[in-house]
Amino acid sequence: MKKDENKILECPVGKALKIIGGKWRLRIMNEIGHEKRRFGELKRLIPDISEKMLIQELKTLMEYKLVSKKSYHQIPPKVEYSLTEKGKKVFPILDQIVIFANEID
Repeated sequence: MKKDENKILECPVGKALKIIGGKWRLRIMNEIGHEKRRFGELKRLIPDISEKMLIQELKTLMEYKLVSKKSYHQIPPKVEYSLTEKGKKVFPILDQIVIFANEID
């Protein structure tokens, strides 16, 4: 790990932004919400994300154990994504972002 990365991880805000920051992660988590979502649903709910980026971000969210993936062995294949208990802790953050967004309009 680089020296600068160590400094970021020592700061709670930096650590949180490393996990949920970026253009798509909070948006993906918001769209999953309390539901189980299939890949196609997420793609429709976030039409401006590329398929490659959605796959990549879901994989990263799973690595951080914020999102879980359940595969059903059927034809056609069925996969559902849902937030883990750890992932659900993002809801107060999302609520505050909505309040902030509504106040700046």
